[in-house]
Amino acid sequence: MLLAFVYAASGQQIEMRGVVTDSQSGESLPNAVIKIQNPSLNTLTDNNGFYSIKFDKPGVYQISASYIGYKVETLKIDLRASRTLDFKMESNVLLGEVVVSSKVPDERVKSVAMGVEKLTAAEIKKMPALMGEVDVLKAIQLLPGVQTAAEGGSGYSVRGGSPDQNLILLDNTTVYNASHLLGFFSVFNNDVLSGVDLYKGDFPMKYGGRLSSLLDIRTKDEQPDKFSGVGGIGLIFSRLTLEGPIGEKTSWLVAGRRSYADIFLKLSSDEALHNSSVYFYDLNGKLTHRLSSRDAIELNGYYGKDNFGMELGSFVYGNGAGSLTWRHVFNDALLSRVSFNLTDYRYGLDSKIEGSRASWNSSISDYMLRADMTHYISDLWNMTYGLTSMFHNFRPGHAVMPGMVDYKVEGSHVLEHSLYVSNEQKFSDAFSIKYGTRLSVFQNLGPATVYRFDVEGEVTDSTTYKSGVYNSYTAFEPRLGFVLRTGETSSVKGNYVHNTQFMQLANNSASGSPLDVWFPASPNIKPQIVDMFSLGYFRNLQDNVYETSLEFYYKKQRNVVDFAEHADLMLNKLLEGEVRTGRGKAYGAEFMVRKNRGTLTGFANYTLSRSERTIPQVNKGKTYLSPYDKMHSINVVANYALSKKISLSAIWVYSTGNPTTYPSGRFEIDGQLYPIYSGRNQYRKPDYHRLDLSFTYVPGTDKKRRWQGEWNISFYNAYNKKNPWMITYNQDSDTGMPYAEMVYLFGIVPSITYNFKF
Repeated sequence: MLLAFVYAASGQQIEMRGVVTDSQSGESLPNAVIKIQNPSLNTLTDNNGFYSIKFDKPGVYQISASYIGYKVETLKIDLRASRTLDFKMESNVLLGEVVVSSKVPDERVKSVAMGVEKLTAAEIKKMPALMGEVDVLKAIQLLPGVQTAAEGGSGYSVRGGSPDQNLILLDNTTVYNASHLLGFFSVFNNDVLSGVDLYKGDFPMKYGGRLSSLLDIRTKDEQPDKFSGVGGIGLIFSRLTLEGPIGEKTSWLVAGRRSYADIFLKLSSDEALHNSSVYFYDLNGKLTHRLSSRDAIELNGYYGKDNFGMELGSFVYGNGAGSLTWRHVFNDALLSRVSFNLTDYRYGLDSKIEGSRASWNSSISDYMLRADMTHYISDLWNMTYGLTSMFHNFRPGHAVMPGMVDYKVEGSHVLEHSLYVSNEQKFSDAFSIKYGTRLSVFQNLGPATVYRFDVEGEVTDSTTYKSGVYNSYTAFEPRLGFVLRTGETSSVKGNYVHNTQFMQLANNSASGSPLDVWFPASPNIKPQIVDMFSLGYFRNLQDNVYETSLEFYYKKQRNVVDFAEHADLMLNKLLEGEVRTGRGKAYGAEFMVRKNRGTLTGFANYTLSRSERTIPQVNKGKTYLSPYDKMHSINVVANYALSKKISLSAIWVYSTGNPTTYPSGRFEIDGQLYPIYSGRNQYRKPDYHRLDLSFTYVPGTDKKRRWQGEWNISFYNAYNKKNPWMITYNQDSDTGMPYAEMVYLFGIVPSITYNFKF
């Protein structure tokens, strides 16, 4: 009733709305600045390039739209009634691509949000990468507070959390396994992306279900006026993206990538290698249709698959994701976004055993319906609200050997619902707050057999449920944040978040594996909960050329999940008996400096952090370091434009080694030596550091040429540092003395890639 009253009271105002887009590609420009000269008013476009401004009375107004890397568009209009005014921005050809940014210059200072890092596809493209292939997940591992889980892998830890505490979204659809080739590459094709936002704990209110972070990845949202393409040919795989219009209201995009190691294996004279295959491929598709100036529908799809085959069997895993979205503008202040999303992740093993075929399959599927509303009423009532309903289908594993074995771990079904509301209030140019809450409901559905366990994880009883809801959890998740401007180019921010997670991943190694199994909260496993407090100081220098920030955080976790020593996690019907839960905490400081313009651009950051766990049944109840604890971390990224044709890039990373458990002694029984292990994660692997270099040459810089190409030469681990991936302990067969062996994945890795667009 209060909202209806406030909205009705403001209904007499004249409203102007519109969309800001790139004049060439038609792609919407988020966070473009719309300014009214007299009176002094301004606003920012949303993620879809939409803006809305209200005027108290008719009149002649001078209106301008600005965006970094584009010419300022200024118009004078005689505004007598509400109307639509779109801006089509022209790129400023005097500025190089390196300075184009998806945010306004002082957004980090003015915005209430903190713990947010943004990268554009252009920024990611300029970073040196493993085997010359740019990768979203490798790029975000260079941001403050983000740690790689293992050398070469795509798993990552945010502020001391585990990889399964990160929510990864592709066009609003969950991606459960974001890796190709066991983690060396991600499933995201940089050529189809418009931007990447990483939220470190303080998510937008419409998202939840994870404790540590949200990685929001969006594909291009544009209306191209002609057929075009972009692609590349590399040592590992090649890629091609095509897009174009269908009439004036419809556009399409298709993209594909495929690796070709299997083609080279076919050329081998070794019969075992000749009959083997190692490859992956993925496909992206998008269809957008504008029904009217107020309505648009969007269909997105992704499918990817990895295949590892040999004479004795094969291993296959892959993701499928899709979404259908309807965007509608009710009026100048109220927008809606309704979508249906589905995701499916599955893997399978197939092998020959004594002349028979044996197989093992596992999967998880989601079906989600969500509605999100954006409601701008005034500076005091800038609201978002909505609801989500989701069905999860867990199928942990089914192993079959015809005539011998048919072993199936019982699956589970879950309903998850959420209702949220948030508001951002701007009290003055110097002070704003945002607040809101989510109500989440998690329901386990039958049929199911629920086992009860004692403190040692042994079964004591069981109950069978044939159908219906047999267990529920309800969670309130409040969030609060503020920004206080301490000057024209500086601010202090703080926030508090309370997040709940109802799902977790069963893995007993920090590096992760496609064989890891997701499993839900249940009567035996309570949802994980985190309370996080953050405080930060933000300051821009030299007309926003430099951005600096210093953030402090403290996280307190409850029901944090770990596993018993030597836990059996694969094809285990009694998996919940291996779970151990307790308390955790993480705290730290993150310093960041970024240079946005000039021939030299890039950023550097330093993170000081600690992550600990205390679980009664683990490490004799003593507090121990999380597997993702890294006390010191430094990342430096630099891009230098020597000329319009030549540019250089470099990355240097350093971090404290991962905690690990080493043998601290041994004992002998009947001549056989057995190790005595230290406390959980009592030691560390050696420190990690690496330098990557990249050289890019553009033969022709004429923007009017139909075909444009470039060569990229890169060196991963340029000074050949042998960083430990795994350390194992063995025993000399002659002397009986123990010894350690270090396994490392990469020395120096050179690569060359040819990129093109037309």
